[in-house]
Amino acid sequence: MEKPTNNNGKLVGALLVGAAVGGALGILFAPDKGSVTRRKIANKSGDISDSIKDTFNDFTGMAKREVDSLKSKSHNVADHAPIKA
Repeated sequence: MEKPTNNNGKLVGALLVGAAVGGALGILFAPDKGSVTRRKIANKSGDISDSIKDTFNDFTGMAKREVDSLKSKSHNVADHAPIKA
């Protein structure tokens, strides 16, 4: 029986790469002068960093809940398993 694959990690990675590429292209094609563009880059990098932290925290929270659920299920199975001597 095949195990279902979990694509959450791939999805998060693709979203982060897409956000970074989109931000870089937006800055490259901006009509502002260099100092303004550098300021935008600095601000955007902070925004991207915050976004990555939030995404990571969401992902780790979800993973922790999943692990806790699996632990609970394994304890339930162990509690109800017949004892063989």
